[in-house]
Amino acid sequence: MYQTPPPEVQENLRLLAEDLDAKIPTKQLDRNLLIASWNIRAFGDLTRKWASEEKDNPKRDMHAVLCIAEIIRRFDVIAVQEVKSNIRALRDTLKILGPEWSMILTDVTKGDAGNGERMAYLFDTRRVNLSGLAGELVVPKEWSKGISDNVMTEQFVRTPYAVSFRSKSQTFILVTLHVIYGKKAEDRIPELKGIAQWLSGWAKDINAYHHNLIVLGDFNIEERGDLLHKTFVSEGLYVPDALQNEAVTRSIFNQTKFYDQIAWFNGDRGQPKLSLEFNTGGNYDFTTTAMINRGLSRQRLSFMISDHYPLWAEFKL
Repeated sequence: MYQTPPPEVQENLRLLAEDLDAKIPTKQLDRNLLIASWNIRAFGDLTRKWASEEKDNPKRDMHAVLCIAEIIRRFDVIAVQEVKSNIRALRDTLKILGPEWSMILTDVTKGDAGNGERMAYLFDTRRVNLSGLAGELVVPKEWSKGISDNVMTEQFVRTPYAVSFRSKSQTFILVTLHVIYGKKAEDRIPELKGIAQWLSGWAKDINAYHHNLIVLGDFNIEERGDLLHKTFVSEGLYVPDALQNEAVTRSIFNQTKFYDQIAWFNGDRGQPKLSLEFNTGGNYDFTTTAMINRGLSRQRLSFMISDHYPLWAEFKL
């Protein structure tokens, strides 16, 4: 179905690939590791046409899925948020990526607040393999003291999902999450605090087994240095300067939002230090190349590709 795109789609993919070549580090065998996080807006069903029309629902079409796959293939493992109950677009993406790629994902989060979402990881098996652990973070009732009377007994709205991977001789655990948005920013504080506390305790435990712990996803943090950000880093989580640069934006609509993060513990406050050596990181602005020949508004593009930029980090092996 995807083997012979129309000429205009092929030309757009060529331009997208050239732009990615210029902005994302090249995969180097046994030398680097590329980890990414991407909230792909309502990543569920798709319209199986090369170009969806105004009346079509969903708006995401086959051209869009090819663009999404071209971006994803630049990384070794990518955590994806907002995967929906219907995984047609995800399934097609995996087929486009090819037999060397695999995925692991959660079931659908039930309840209105969970928005019918899943957490997923897609990974290049030539570079990264599962190393055994997969599970969701569940907080004990006793930890509710000092956080909230109710939020921890109710658990997280969308339970963070932890999966362990191995690349070369390095083993690492990724924890992806999508923090509740709520009616106001303060609604996110208890969940952010609970997640930071949980990770802090776990990092000290798994360090005995020489595991690295990296947390990534959509934290719905409004601005750099605000109360939400301070809550997130309160237990010693570290965000490298390369990902705190104001030029590394997260939203295609608002340049100041600081929603998405990739972070780890770096030896402060009694926490273990990541053994992976961070090299560089950034976002990828697909708005200048993906589907540019369609003349779409940013609003329409957000439903085709996403309203978030992918965020990535490169580590040395």
